[in-house]
Amino acid sequence: MEARDNGALKEAKDKLEKRVEELTWRLDVEKHLRVDLEVAKGQEITKLQSALQEMQEKLEQAHAAIINEKEAAKLAIEQAPPKIVEVPVVDNAKVELLTSQNEELETELGTFRTKAEDLEKKLFEIQKQSDELSREAQERDSKINELQEMIARLETNLSNMESENHVLRQQSLLASADDDNKTKQIESLESKIAILESENQVLCSNPAPAVQAVVNPEVIQPSVMKNSHQVLENGHQLGEPKMEEVVVPPIKNLSKQQSLTDRQQENHDILIKSLAEDRRYDNRRPAAACIVYKSLLHWHSFEAEKTNIFDRIIHTIRSSVENAESSGELAYWLSTTSTLLYLLQNTLKASSSSTKVPNRSRTATGNLFNRMVQNARSSSSGLGISNGYSGMVGRADTTSMIEAKYPAVRFKQQLTAYVEKIYGTMRDSLKREISAILTLCIQAPRAGRVRASRGSLKSIHSSALSRQASSVHWQNIVKCLNHTLETMNNNYVPPMIIRKTFSQVFAFMNVQLFNSLLLRRECCSFSNGEFLKAGLQELEQWCSRTTEEYAGTSWDELQHIRQAVGFLVLHQKSHKTLEEITDELCPVLSISQIYRIGTMFWDDKYGAQGLSQEVIGNMRTMTTDDSITTPNSSFLLDDDSSIPISLDDIARLMLDINPTDVEPPPLLRQNSQFHFLLQQHTD
Repeated sequence: MEARDNGALKEAKDKLEKRVEELTWRLDVEKHLRVDLEVAKGQEITKLQSALQEMQEKLEQAHAAIINEKEAAKLAIEQAPPKIVEVPVVDNAKVELLTSQNEELETELGTFRTKAEDLEKKLFEIQKQSDELSREAQERDSKINELQEMIARLETNLSNMESENHVLRQQSLLASADDDNKTKQIESLESKIAILESENQVLCSNPAPAVQAVVNPEVIQPSVMKNSHQVLENGHQLGEPKMEEVVVPPIKNLSKQQSLTDRQQENHDILIKSLAEDRRYDNRRPAAACIVYKSLLHWHSFEAEKTNIFDRIIHTIRSSVENAESSGELAYWLSTTSTLLYLLQNTLKASSSSTKVPNRSRTATGNLFNRMVQNARSSSSGLGISNGYSGMVGRADTTSMIEAKYPAVRFKQQLTAYVEKIYGTMRDSLKREISAILTLCIQAPRAGRVRASRGSLKSIHSSALSRQASSVHWQNIVKCLNHTLETMNNNYVPPMIIRKTFSQVFAFMNVQLFNSLLLRRECCSFSNGEFLKAGLQELEQWCSRTTEEYAGTSWDELQHIRQAVGFLVLHQKSHKTLEEITDELCPVLSISQIYRIGTMFWDDKYGAQGLSQEVIGNMRTMTTDDSITTPNSSFLLDDDSSIPISLDDIARLMLDINPTDVEPPPLLRQNSQFHFLLQQHTD
């Protein structure tokens, strides 16, 4: 027990010793920390004391400076001379009087200021009103000028449509339909009659007769045609030649006249042959059009009272167009005729004498032709050719234009008719090609109209194949459009004509597709709307690739079918109100058209409902009211088959054409009678 107690005491002693050592170590550490703190505090105290001493020194210096300044101020005050202040004697009565007058003046000044402010406000309002009135007057004047110009253009276009389109173009087409044999017979008969009657007049004349001769070499004809029957040429009467009396020996005049006529006929034959055979382009211009234009200018054919060169040109164009075997040939003649018509429209103006057609012709078409010539004069009053017969064709003063006689004016009408005929032929040909493909693009294949809930791997595969096959039809339409565009571009058809062609073709597709939706219930399904939407995207991509220069407003022509397709693929139709459908979704469609599509719609893909019964009831009521007010109206669209090309459109082509730069073909270069073409080209 003692040993155990000793051991326990020893252990306690050891623990106490360890505890004492630990406390001693901590005490030493605290002493060291206190010493360090005291050292740091001492250093900080010394720093603060030094700073305090510095501040005390600065304060003492400031006090000393203040004391010095006070002493200096006292000395300055003592040394300054005394100041005498004069105190004025105040008259209180005058001060009160002046004060009252001052107050009155201030009140008057206040009233004047208020009046001035009122006047300034009124002046500002008057100036504002005057500015508005002047602005309105300027706008009114500009609108009046625009309306006057519009009225003039409308009057001109209306008279042109009455006189040119309805009668003269049809008469020109019928007149140019005669064959070459009849033309040659008429020419030979004309020459024989002229020679016989000339000889008859020579024999009956006195020994020194005055024989009438033609000055213009283009219109050399016998003068004795006055008492003979006028010869009908291609459905119209030839006019009397412009005569001028010249005293020449009769027999010499006849032989000289006959030689000039033969030479002129040879030149005509060569030019017609060149027109039919030379189908090349010179700097993106049809060479034949420029050469024919330069030759007619050189021969003064436009100023001729009587000539057959125009009918021969029209006959060559007609036979070439009728025998064309491809769209490329039609595009060539469309480019050639439009270029030649552009040159004529910017060169010719109707003369007062061009209304004087032969007597027999007056009885048939007198008043109508007079109106046509006056309208042609007004429509071409702002067009001309610079520098006489050469240079860049463009807008010029009417004094530099050529006064066209009746044959030239009639030739321009015939040329206009053939531009429209070729345009219509190419447009209708493209319509026929696309129409055969559109029948396959109107309705989606049956495999693509299987509901999603019934789908299987086999049905999905067949649906993908059907969609791929159906997209081929839309791609075929795009190929037709590309082929026509390439053909017209290769033949340098003016972009304006290309734009109008595609705009009318797209309008035709819009009519065909939209009417099919309205007439066939199986086409008004959700899946068919998706099918048509994919096809319309193909056409939209084509328009964007083609650019606006050639596509124009073609995409806008599809508004009806685009909005109808947007309605078919619209989800949650039952939540749409009538205002949302008519104003936002289908603003172009009429109520009857929307009602037709809405009642025929069926969702073959998701089984969703269509329009609400309230909306359908409202549209039914509105459709019934419309049928009462306009009983002959139809919900179907009509195709526009008119020709949207006018002489104003041709005149505004602004083609970069300089006919003198066109090099003639070898057939004309080798002939001495056509050296004027080489001279102009060299110049």
